[in-house]
Order: sequence, then C-alpha cells, then structure tokens
Amino acid sequence: MFDGVRGILVALCSRARRLERREVHEFRRWVENTRNLVHLSVLLFVPLLIAVVTAISNLSAELSFLLFPPLASGAYLLFAHPTGRYASPGRFVAGLTLGALCGWLALQLSATLLYHAPPSQHRIHAAGAALAMFLTGATTWGFDIEEPAAYSTALLALVGDATDISYVISIAASSALVAGVFVLWHRAFYAHRARYLYRSTKGDDHVLVPMRGEHPDATAMLGARLAAAHDAGKVVLLDVVDADETDVEATQRTATDDGESLATDGGTTETIGGNSSTTDVATGLEDRATTIESTVGVLCEVAVVDSGMESLAAAVLRTACESNCDLIATPYEESEGTAAPYIRSLFRTDMDVLVHCSVDGRTDWQRALVPVRSVSDVAHSMLGFACRLAGSAGEIVVCHCIDSSADRRHAEEMLADLVEPFANRIETRIPQAPIESFLETVAPQYDL
Repeated sequence: MFDGVRGILVALCSRARRLERREVHEFRRWVENTRNLVHLSVLLFVPLLIAVVTAISNLSAELSFLLFPPLASGAYLLFAHPTGRYASPGRFVAGLTLGALCGWLALQLSATLLYHAPPSQHRIHAAGAALAMFLTGATTWGFDIEEPAAYSTALLALVGDATDISYVISIAASSALVAGVFVLWHRAFYAHRARYLYRSTKGDDHVLVPMRGEHPDATAMLGARLAAAHDAGKVVLLDVVDADETDVEATQRTATDDGESLATDGGTTETIGGNSSTTDVATGLEDRATTIESTVGVLCEVAVVDSGMESLAAAVLRTACESNCDLIATPYEESEGTAAPYIRSLFRTDMDVLVHCSVDGRTDWQRALVPVRSVSDVAHSMLGFACRLAGSAGEIVVCHCIDSSADRRHAEEMLADLVEPFANRIETRIPQAPIESFLETVAPQYDL
C-alpha cells in the first residue's frame, strides 16, 4: 500500500513538473513579443515608482501629491513607448521641470500684475492659466523639449498655489528618479532583451544534421554556419541505417582483402579484414566532417545509428537528445506533393527544427529574405538564423505582406519591434500583395 501511494505521489509530482515546464515555456513565448514585454514593464515599474515617490513625499511636507498625476502619465509614456519620440529621459526631466517653472512664473505674474492677490483654493485665475500654457508651449518648443506632461505640471502649479520654488525642485527631483530607473531598465534589460528572452540568439549552438536527400552537404554547411555563431557550437552529422539492409549488404559482400569469409550461426556473412557497410558510412561522414571543420572552423562530429524498430523521426530525435543537440537541420523531403511524414513528425515535437530545401547545393548565403507573419518566437528564430548566415556584411530583408494601406502603420510598428534587438543592418519591406506573388517576384534576388 505504501508503495502504491508513493507511486501516485511520484506520478503527481512528475505531472506537476511537466505542467510547470509547459507554463514557463508558454510564458517565455508570450513575453518574447515586445509589446507584451513593454506592457508587463508598465504594470510593474510605473506603480512601483509612484509608490516610491509617494513614500518620499510622506517624509517631506515640501512635496505635494499634486505632482504625481503628471509624473505617472510621463512615466507611462516612457515605459510604454521606449523607442518613441518622447522616450528621452532628458526630455522627460527637462519638460516636466520647465513646465513647473512656467506654471510658477505664471502664478507669480498673475498675482502681482493682474489681480494683486493670490488665487483662492477653489478659484483659478483664467489669465494665469492661459499664461502658464503659453509660456510652457513657447519654451518647450523653443528648447525642443516638448513633453505632454509639462502642461500638467504647469497647471498644477496654479491649482496647488505653488508660491514657493520648492514645487519646481520637487518636480525636478521626482522626474529625475523616474528617468533614472527608466535608463537603468532600458540599458540593462530592454536594449539587450534578445540575450535574455530570444532563444534564437543564445540557443541552437549544437546542431544535428541528418545526411539525407540530394544535397545533404549543403544542409550540413548551413547547420555548421549556424553553430559557428557561438564559441561552444558543434555539428553532428547523422546517418540512420537499417540493420536488416546492412545485414543483406554484408551477406552479399563475400570478397575481402584476403579473400576469406566467415559464415555465422545466423546464416549471415561477416567480412573479415574489410569494412562493413556501417563502417563505410562512418568513413564518408568523417571525410565530410573534416571538410566542414576546415571550412567553417566549428567542431564537427559524426554519428551512425541503427533505426531498429524505431521510426526515422524517433531515431533522429533520440540521437539529438543523446548528443545534446538543441536544433535539427534536415533536408526537405516530399511525399505525394507535400512534406514527408518524417518531416511532419519532427515538427510535432518540442525540438527546434529547421527544414532546408536546397536548389543547387549552395553553401554560402549572403542575401536573406525573411517573411514574417507576426512578432513571435518563430519570427525571432528565423531572423536570428538569417543574421548568423549572412553575417555583418550580408544583406537581410524582413517583409510582411498586407492586404490594404490601412494595415501599413501596424505592420511598420510590428517590424520595428522585431528587428530592433538585432545588431545587423536589416531592411524592412511591407508590400501590399499576397505573399505567394511577392515571393515569386523577389525570391530569385536572394540566396535564402
């Protein structure tokens, strides 16, 4: 009974771990979308910053709670649009401070020149409000530090009866605190989010290449160039053999170096003094591995496995796990006009799979076209692979086809979020055409 309960607990724990891994994977895929990452940052940082400023204001009577509305709106603008026009820490601090200063000046001038008395708590000088808006607009425009929240700080100076210059100082200090956190977040995390989030830039450095099809060497070279992007990269060339076919070949091979053969109890013939079929395959793979190592400069290993009772896809996946590979780059194969069952089986697994359809055996790719549907982990991986293959001197174009001109602005923002984390020079194209006709027209201009 105890063993039964223990078995149930072990099964429940194993299931919980699988669910946890799946949830973590789904969350990583979700947060790889730049917009989701930005919204998550807004939810975390803006409330935290306002809480910090509120705590500081409670310790000092000089800081008024009236400064928080423009501070919150300005902080949201910084974090929600980190690459936008107003995502400048200097503009943010200068704009809010200048707006507060203009509001303070307008309050002083309206009180002394127009009404000769300060406004009451429930009554704001109309002329003072107009003067505050005019001064804010003129100065921020003149100094090229236009900031929407500056108008809020200018008006709040009138509402709060900010006769003391401490209001301006508190606005400057609190906005500098928010800007400092934004700079730290942007430089330490957002600008390098590809390093922390996008698996395409840090994974896939161990590549397994099943040597199949008409141009297996081209696919092997593609896998080698992908792996070469990392210092610890390696390529494993794989050939899957069928034990039954190998036995038949060994039986048929009766001539050896010394002309002798040996009949075993199983009725097959084992070659003595010569190479078996599997050994011949391994020797051929080793020659290819030597060529790849000398050309690309990446570690290249070989593996010849017996499929046994396994399917081809199962044998490939087992070898990928045993050789610690995180990407399978396989030549494309067809069956009845569509992808072969072997290819479709690989796509249904958790392993990253790249299918390469080589036309002429090309082994060098300088111009790459990357059609994307949306910002996703797949799009990041494709763009990351293109950057590795083309290198710093290559040409990379990312395209997204739209149905109407109304979709262009959304497409521009989407592609901007996609290409920003990558250091390569990347061109974006947004054709208003079906993807099939667009590729048919421009594909011959690219290598990949």
